[in-house]
Amino acid sequence: MGGKPIMAIAVFGFPINKLPAGVAQRIIEGGRFACQEAGIALAGGHSIDSPEPIFGLAVTGIIDTEKVKRNATAQAGCNLYLTKPLGIGVLTTAEKQGKLKAEHKGLATKWMCQMNLLGSQLSNIDGVTAMTDVTGFGLLGHLAEICEGSNLNAEVDFANVKTLDGVYDYIAQGCIPGGTNRNFDSYGHKIAAITDLQKAVLCDPQTSGGLLIAVKPEAENEVFTVAQKAGVELSPVGKLIERQATSEFIVVK
Repeated sequence: MGGKPIMAIAVFGFPINKLPAGVAQRIIEGGRFACQEAGIALAGGHSIDSPEPIFGLAVTGIIDTEKVKRNATAQAGCNLYLTKPLGIGVLTTAEKQGKLKAEHKGLATKWMCQMNLLGSQLSNIDGVTAMTDVTGFGLLGHLAEICEGSNLNAEVDFANVKTLDGVYDYIAQGCIPGGTNRNFDSYGHKIAAITDLQKAVLCDPQTSGGLLIAVKPEAENEVFTVAQKAGVELSPVGKLIERQATSEFIVVK
């Protein structure tokens, strides 16, 4: 991670005979707005007639190879921070089930639309030893990749993990996406025993989730300053330690 985007082209599939042209226009405008927010041009793209709407961006950028932040270069002693709260999968599932409260309408979308522009800024800080985005595999899945790649263990402080408003209530109502259990089935053997509630939060699949950042203690002030200027709140979620003589990589406390 840590690249700087230059331009984007769109891939757009649209059911021409099912939806009005005005919907297509709004989708394209949304893509153009996102590109403007990232400071790049939407330079064109390709469109096809498809059974359902599909829209995505292929982005071209540049990166300083000396400043690339990977998910396999973390160091013991680093603290772990997240840039967005968890629970997007829970809230979208609650909406699908018709259980989402009026005050939570649009909350997941609001967070999904927040770009991870901070990543390119943090690439300039040597004390950031590893970085990845938390997406479909959930926090524990992406953290397990960092631990395996870096040959480390992690301790997660569950009480410090921030979630979107209402997440715990919706979990109690059974609003848990199918991806949560599939995630745990795929990497649960790498995690020390956790409760069902911890699994529902920490394995929740995120769409456009935040950044998971490993930071050396001596670099924290600089990282906090950069994040604050970018309007991003960093939430501590745990720490990395030397590899232990155990088959698990992560302990949730």
